[in-house]
Amino acid sequence: MQEFVSVDETVRQHVVDALAQAGIATDHGFQQRLDAHFADLCRLFRTLYGSRPDWQDQLAALVVQGARSWEERPAELKALDAEREANSGWFLSNNMLGGVCYVDRYAESLEGLRTHIPYFKELGLTYLHLMPLFLAPEPHSDGGYAVSSYRQVNPKLGTMEQLRELAAEFRAHGISLVVDFIFNHTSDEHEWARRAAAGDPEFSDYYWIFPDRTMPDAFEQNVREIFPENHPGSFIQMEDGRWVWATFHTYQWDLNYSNPDVFRAMAGEMLFLANQGVDILRMDAVAFIWKQPGTPCENLPEAHILLQAFNAVCRLAAPSLLFKSEAIVHPDEVALYIDPAECQLSYNPLQMALIWESLATRDVSLLAQALERRHNIPAGTSWVNYVRSHDDIGWTFADEDAAELGVNGFEHRRFLNSFYVNRFPGSFARGVPFQDNPKTGDCRISGTTASLCGMEVDPAEAVERILLAHSVAFSTGGIPLLYLGDEVGQLNDYGYAEEEGHDADSRWVHRPHYPAGQYALRHDASTPAGAVYAGLKRMIDVRAATPELAGTTLIDFDTRNRSVLAYQRPASAAAGGETRVLALANFSDQPQSLPAETFSGFSTAAVDLLSEAALQLGEGVTLLPRQYVWLRVTPV
Repeated sequence: MQEFVSVDETVRQHVVDALAQAGIATDHGFQQRLDAHFADLCRLFRTLYGSRPDWQDQLAALVVQGARSWEERPAELKALDAEREANSGWFLSNNMLGGVCYVDRYAESLEGLRTHIPYFKELGLTYLHLMPLFLAPEPHSDGGYAVSSYRQVNPKLGTMEQLRELAAEFRAHGISLVVDFIFNHTSDEHEWARRAAAGDPEFSDYYWIFPDRTMPDAFEQNVREIFPENHPGSFIQMEDGRWVWATFHTYQWDLNYSNPDVFRAMAGEMLFLANQGVDILRMDAVAFIWKQPGTPCENLPEAHILLQAFNAVCRLAAPSLLFKSEAIVHPDEVALYIDPAECQLSYNPLQMALIWESLATRDVSLLAQALERRHNIPAGTSWVNYVRSHDDIGWTFADEDAAELGVNGFEHRRFLNSFYVNRFPGSFARGVPFQDNPKTGDCRISGTTASLCGMEVDPAEAVERILLAHSVAFSTGGIPLLYLGDEVGQLNDYGYAEEEGHDADSRWVHRPHYPAGQYALRHDASTPAGAVYAGLKRMIDVRAATPELAGTTLIDFDTRNRSVLAYQRPASAAAGGETRVLALANFSDQPQSLPAETFSGFSTAAVDLLSEAALQLGEGVTLLPRQYVWLRVTPV
């Protein structure tokens, strides 16, 4: 123990000397955070790079870099840091509401997006995720996920100065800015990649580049193909004959985080974005960021250490910045990224997939099981709950969970795929297959919420399904996230293939342009667009007025009815803790009656917060087809 303390003190002095040599006089706030977080940063960095003789120099350079970034951080952002350090759970509020959109498709440009701020305020948004907007090559951009520069906005959308101004305007209106941080890879047109391709040894070490197939063959014995239709294996051959790791597309080269120069470079990009006013970074493809021979190179322990180390850097120089994990992997692996010291926010892909599963089967068993087992997460963290995102729907439930309920995972996925692309008799869905293999039934699902819910088949029933699905996302606990346009029932864009670069990617069917006609109808509840908007707006308003719906804590509740989902949301101790919200949701196409004994743990008087109707639980509760209620109840 004494040896570690001694080493830490030596390393700390090395850092102090480096700050002095750089001419940096740290202010009181930075010094306090350095005192609080340096030991963690040192431990994490040493775990990753301690076998290198230069690791102390690298660590000192990293702290100097953080100190310089702090010096450059605008005063208003430092004030926000102080405010959020004093209220670290600000994102757990029941007032939180997220939205996500592509800037060009929703508003043409960053300047155009500013004109939508009054609508965002009307809706109640407090969090807006702008899909990838940095410089990326066309047509090989992968929807913006092939980044050529983290410091330049795509000129078709605007400039970095305009993004900074937009972030400030959002902040003035209580809206947090969320952007993607694509940190597993860069575009092959990034300056680092260009220099690597030219043979620069410094930048060749930024990527996993090998002179022949020896190491690629060794890695590929254990690594799965992600996009086999794009290229076999995980490596592609460069023009000079070398081989470079490209997990996803051929033009996306994986970064080599075993090189601390890469860690410091990406930390610099991260802090730069934080200083532009970005509040939350969506950490893309977190499962893939660390490679090690003899392993699948997914979800390795070092991936978690990397995220924790990046967090420690941000606690020094941008303390209010949060991370949101994007890990579409086994549910057990998703949960491992959720931690106050790692990713404070996480998408909830299991809940999303099982909402759609329940709509198709009219059976909530898998969803109820997931809520009971996998919903509650560490204090100080939050789910981001969504019915639909920019991406396809994959059936991410665990086969072992399904088997406990007598469900064969493989066959069930085939059924769900068939159902949602309208290959199953009687299906209401009008989805489009993504990466389709009709012989095996393997595919993933594209489609807007409205089209997947049957708006083209039966608008009235589709509206009910849309609202039913969102009632779960809005009440289970976490930040509800709307793909903008879905709140007015936008349909699939079947002309997507006519746009350059989109013809081979069916996900563009659910990324339509701004549905102006639908928005114009949003206050006319006699229209499907207006009915969806009115129903969602009611949920938003009730949620914001209901303290039991803050945070993420959920208590399961068994209705003994496979069609009716139920769960409880307890009031916090600070709010008195005497009442709960009991959510009930009927996924059946038939009325479902729950007998009085189902509610024997509560006082008989209850009120549905959404309709304001009083209920007597002693008489039981009958739910109409696709009806949902949020009952305020008092345990006895």
